[in-house]
Amino acid sequence: MNGQTDLRERANALECSSIRAVTSTEPGVDRRPAGRQFLPLLLLGEHGQSLVEFALIAPMLLLLATGIMVFGLAMNNYLQLTNAVSVGARTVAINAGVTLDPCATAANAIIAAAPGLNPANFTFSYTFSGHPYSSNTCSSSSFNTPGAAKDLASGSTVTVTATYPFTLSVFGGVFSQSNAVLQATSSELVQ
Repeated sequence: MNGQTDLRERANALECSSIRAVTSTEPGVDRRPAGRQFLPLLLLGEHGQSLVEFALIAPMLLLLATGIMVFGLAMNNYLQLTNAVSVGARTVAINAGVTLDPCATAANAIIAAAPGLNPANFTFSYTFSGHPYSSNTCSSSSFNTPGAAKDLASGSTVTVTATYPFTLSVFGGVFSQSNAVLQATSSELVQ
């Protein structure tokens, strides 16, 4: 206890002498030596310790918070894609016998159901009654000629798959592969 009192007295004396040195010069000019600015704070004990701890921890906390935010955005994109593909497959299954271009119907439904995703980045693939299609259109001339419209027979299965590019970047650093994609698949029974 006596040693701590002595330290406080010395810190007060240093602070008073540095204040006298500052007041004896021109107003607005700090002539205090650099080492003596912080010496009174260091001798007083734990003043400023929390500032140092915060300075050490803040970058890690900011990186963690940013990582959580970026992962949340990626998860949001995945949920939008999954919901949109489900809507697209349901739309094709319901519109069988109505549309001659089920691929365009599904693509338009998916794009409309995912407004937060860039339509130019989608890649679609479809399977109607076991026959694969991979473009945005698969138009048929009629419901009786071989093609996608004829493959949508009642009771058959429609499978719609959509992929969307996935980039996970934090502060300009990209933490995902260049070929990483989000992919969602949905199957529906044709009505």
